[in-house]
Amino acid sequence: MASGYGLDGAHAGIAFKCFPFWQDLLSCYVVNTGTTTSDEGKWKCVPQRDDYYECLHHKKEIRKTQAIKAAYNRRLKQDPNFDTRKPEEVADIRSLGLLQKK
Repeated sequence: MASGYGLDGAHAGIAFKCFPFWQDLLSCYVVNTGTTTSDEGKWKCVPQRDDYYECLHHKKEIRKTQAIKAAYNRRLKQDPNFDTRKPEEVADIRSLGLLQKK
C-alpha cells in the first residue's frame, strides 16, 4: 500500500519503495490545503503527485525506453554495421548495457 503498510495494517518490515514520495505528497497536501475551501493549494502539490505516480507506474521511464529503442532500431536499419554486438547483448535496452547478466 502507498502508506507503507500492508492490507491488514501490518508493516512489511521494510519501507515500501514509493513511501518517501507518498510522504512528500501528503506533507505538501497537508501544508497547502488548510481550512480554506478553495482548491488552490492542491495545485501546488502537482510535482510531488507526479513523482509519486511515476514511482508507482514508471510511465515516463517506459516512454523514454521505447523512444531509445525506436531510435536504436532506426539507426540500425540505416547502417547495419552501426552496432557490432550480438542481438542478445542489446536485447534489454532498459539497462543500457550497464548491468551484465551471468
